[in-house]
Amino acid sequence: MADHHLASSPSTCHWGYFAPNLKPARQIASGDRVVIETISGAPPVLPKGPEWDVLPEHAAIHAECPLPLGNGHILTGPVAVEGAQPGDVLQVDIEQIDLRTNWGWNIIRPLSGALPEDFHETTLLHIPLDKEKGIANLPWGTDLKLAPFFGVMGVAPPSEWGTVTSIIPRAMGGNLDCKELGAGATLYLPVFQKGALFSTGDGHALQGDGEVNVTAIETNLTGHFRLTVRKDMSLVMPMAETATHFMTFGIDPDLDTAAKQALRAMIDLICERRNLSREQAYALCSITCDLRISQIVNQHKGIHAMLPKDAL
Repeated sequence: MADHHLASSPSTCHWGYFAPNLKPARQIASGDRVVIETISGAPPVLPKGPEWDVLPEHAAIHAECPLPLGNGHILTGPVAVEGAQPGDVLQVDIEQIDLRTNWGWNIIRPLSGALPEDFHETTLLHIPLDKEKGIANLPWGTDLKLAPFFGVMGVAPPSEWGTVTSIIPRAMGGNLDCKELGAGATLYLPVFQKGALFSTGDGHALQGDGEVNVTAIETNLTGHFRLTVRKDMSLVMPMAETATHFMTFGIDPDLDTAAKQALRAMIDLICERRNLSREQAYALCSITCDLRISQIVNQHKGIHAMLPKDAL
């Protein structure tokens, strides 16, 4: 197994989309580790002043990376994993996440978020981040402990989908915005293209379930990943696990439908791992499984079901 590094630059980033035919920015063997640098934010959100450590490549990526779908996230990748074929599963072990800069941002935009009818002015916050202490200093004096994760982690979509926006989460992952996917978690993604073609971005220093105004504390992160091809698994939707929980996902414009997707996937997982009937698995979910809202602002809403591992 080898270690790789993928810096964020105009040649390694794509802005606002996933596509089935993107040229890999790096190719690795299954089981290799790769360190991926990411950046976050369009030109209007960059802070000005010597106290902010804005990355030098940020402006170059803005200038040189096309934005074919009009908006979306700046993503680093894709990383092609040798041996990955459609029908396989890509195991993404998130081993470490580091802050790259001493600032993050949050923005309220008119006509967006969970309460578009309530807020009519653009409000941009630049939030100092203390990398050593791992805290955010909010402008009104509150300090919050950081819990960084990547809002977007995904593989290339099926060919028939063509180029798709990074904003809407789908079966290939993408903008899951699930705060449980921090360091130590493992994400499993169904593979639709040769090499899987993994990309990531949308760094969050801290986010609440729901991400209600569309943004978290958005920031620039470095992720340490191990990418492994799993030919012994088959998935139609992402799933994940942490040290303490199994997780299944539902994604749909309707929140109730997303909840049903996540719940049915969890029942399937329980039945696969234990010799239980579907009725018994359903009862177990009602007793101990939590249905959590990932986000309600990405056009397709997200639910993640969380089952404690010690319940199996």
